[in-house]
Amino acid sequence: MPKMNERKMKILEAVISEYITTAEPIGSRTIAKRHDFGLSSATIRNEMSDLEEMGYVVALHASSGRVPSNKGYRLYVDNVMKKRRLTAAQKEHLAQVLQKDGRMDNIMREIAQAVSFITNYTIIATEPLAKSHKVRQIQLIVIEGPIVAVVIITDQNAVKNKVVVLPNVISQGKANRVSEALTALLQDSMAEDFTPIYAGMLRHRFKEMDFADVSVDVFFAAIREALYNANIMQIHTIGIKKILDFPEFSDLDKARAIVGTLEEKENLYALLGDMSDSVRITIGEENDNASLKECSIIRARISINNQMAGNIAIIGPTRMDYAQVVAVLQSVLSTFGIGE
Repeated sequence: MPKMNERKMKILEAVISEYITTAEPIGSRTIAKRHDFGLSSATIRNEMSDLEEMGYVVALHASSGRVPSNKGYRLYVDNVMKKRRLTAAQKEHLAQVLQKDGRMDNIMREIAQAVSFITNYTIIATEPLAKSHKVRQIQLIVIEGPIVAVVIITDQNAVKNKVVVLPNVISQGKANRVSEALTALLQDSMAEDFTPIYAGMLRHRFKEMDFADVSVDVFFAAIREALYNANIMQIHTIGIKKILDFPEFSDLDKARAIVGTLEEKENLYALLGDMSDSVRITIGEENDNASLKECSIIRARISINNQMAGNIAIIGPTRMDYAQVVAVLQSVLSTFGIGE
């Protein structure tokens, strides 16, 4: 069995870089022409034969060039892949998303959209809970007459809105006073605190505060619903059809299987489980889901202001541009003080 050496490493890297770009089997002449190794086509061909025998590349047909194997990609990402820098335009696009005011709600969706735009891959992102949301502030905004928007800001900087219709018209001035009262009475309350007994206590306090004419039950129900919604894990799937643009998935049955997998929430929960702050790459057959055996997935957990913002996974063919995706994720992580 041949042994891996620096020359074989360089040729493997060249095969992978060419295949990522072209999606076509790579021959020795292509490597000789496009890479200045100072080696003849025949020498490169012999080295590629050794790489095939070692399991790092595969010949699809006897007369064709080689394509990387899962083993080859694994060696590449672990030992060969060079650190990539983002372009100025890519950095600017990410900066517009990442320089936020600390609000946690939907930040993962915005990050996912930015990453998908830059990489052109399918992105799955979640906004899981580190803990149950608690009320931090409540603001009532009169839209028109008895129509009022109830805005709840939680201790995790999520902002939830609920539009309600009151039995009576309320002025914005009175709505502001009710907002202050609701905030004082319900601050630090969680969804599970909103019991019938709690509602009765709130009605009693409102009478004591001369708000007997205010329909406290309407606000109580709206705030409870908003907190429950805040506690539900949100999953964002961005660019799901982008994966169909790759020639690897031109087969209709294969494409349907992949899209079907990415449309099932249980599959997405599994994809985004067991995450860490470091970038994690699974390649081809390393994926547990049978429909994703020809895909690679690059994942990481993102925390903002020491709070868990969510998990993100970038999905593409095994010939995905690993260096670019890792560079984008590292840029996101480093913005929040994680990673390089």
